[in-house]
Amino acid sequence: MSLEVAVAAPFKTRAQDRLGEGEFVVALSLEREWFSPDQAKRLVDVAVGRGLLASEDGDLVPQFDPAEVTVPEEFTPDESVLREQSTFESALDAIVAAGVEKQRAVAAINERQRALAVTIEAAAVLYAREQGAAVDRLAADVREELGAATDEETADAGTDPTDADDSGAA
Repeated sequence: MSLEVAVAAPFKTRAQDRLGEGEFVVALSLEREWFSPDQAKRLVDVAVGRGLLASEDGDLVPQFDPAEVTVPEEFTPDESVLREQSTFESALDAIVAAGVEKQRAVAAINERQRALAVTIEAAAVLYAREQGAAVDRLAADVREELGAATDEETADAGTDPTDADDSGAA
């Protein structure tokens, strides 16, 4: 995955397990000349969103071992790494990384979506978990999205979910 390689490179070059955001941006934009400074900042946002980086006390900390990532000599990341993936795309990537063929995964996700009458994102996270893929962050995102959708539906219906009446009387 080229995003992981791009994120790992500054940590590998400096042999550090945490970098300030400015140091990270300089490494990608001025030293490697892979991105403009604005693009490098965007890469930080995407990497944090995908769970590859965490921000701790003003520093960026990789959530994987950069030492295990190979940065090929002539590697240059494609600008597509700056595009945020949808929850579905992220779950699908995790499933494929867990060893499931992409076409089979998509078919299984579609089947779960139909059978359970859930969103494609929820179906993808469920299938990813069944395959042993690490999708805890994605599961939390899906739960949050489902909660927000339920809250909106309740507001649209003019009901307050805290006013539920269990007596069966109308």
